[in-house]
Amino acid sequence: MREMISAQDRQNELLEELIGQVGHARKQRALELALWKRSNPELAEYCRRAATTLERVQTDLLASIVEEVDSNADLLLDSEFGLSEFIDRFSPKFVQLNGLFQVLAQLGNAPEIKIVRQEVRQHDAETN
Repeated sequence: MREMISAQDRQNELLEELIGQVGHARKQRALELALWKRSNPELAEYCRRAATTLERVQTDLLASIVEEVDSNADLLLDSEFGLSEFIDRFSPKFVQLNGLFQVLAQLGNAPEIKIVRQEVRQHDAETN
């Protein structure tokens, strides 16, 4: 029983350490985005607007995919060729569009945070 408790304590310690590392990485990414946004305010606004437009495009593409699946369900279920053709037709476009949307959304919606000089120095020290 003591060994189980000891193992659970060790697992808890490891989980706390992992949570701390993930939190640190998330804070650092937010700081980097905030610094970028501060240095490129006009471009950040263009990214935000482009992401809004691509979100609508993505929604329309998703609606087309859903309609295609609905109208060709039997073909997709019964034919390997039909499924391959469907994937070839929609997958690359959807994946690439989603990637662009994610990047533009992150850059356009970077957090507005007050950057303390100490955080900037720490960031600079970590990147050098």
